Amino acid sequence: MAQAVAPRVTRQTVGAIADGAFKVLLAAVYIAGAAPLGRLLGTSAWLMVVSGVALLIGGGIEIRYTRSRSMRTYTQFMIAYDSGWVLTALTGFLMARQGSSAGGEIWMGYQTAAPIVFAALLVAAAPMHMTSGTQRDTSD
Repeated sequence: MAQAVAPRVTRQTVGAIADGAFKVLLAAVYIAGAAPLGRLLGTSAWLMVVSGVALLIGGGIEIRYTRSRSMRTYTQFMIAYDSGWVLTALTGFLMARQGSSAGGEIWMGYQTAAPIVFAALLVAAAPMHMTSGTQRDTSD
């Protein structure tokens, strides 16, 4: 009788799903609070909405591809994404501290472009190779 063996869910898998879920939640906050958040950050409401939509798409794709892409690929992409997020947030903060009004726009611009790039790279990445522990057992 053939039995399907489900792939093991690791902490890394849960982390990748949580990262995607955080993006989806952040997207909802950006869309729902576009006007007040835009005023707070010095950006237009439309940029907040567009960023929210980009995060929604990126987070959804991230969750969807969790089982079909290797965690090594996910980890590399998440490190690159989060490193860029930190550097952009720091740049925006320093610009705002110096009196520039462009800091919020730079930060939101990153949060608009980066999730789409992340999602595109994830979709283009090679599918995970099945190992004997994750393949269907066809022996009788």
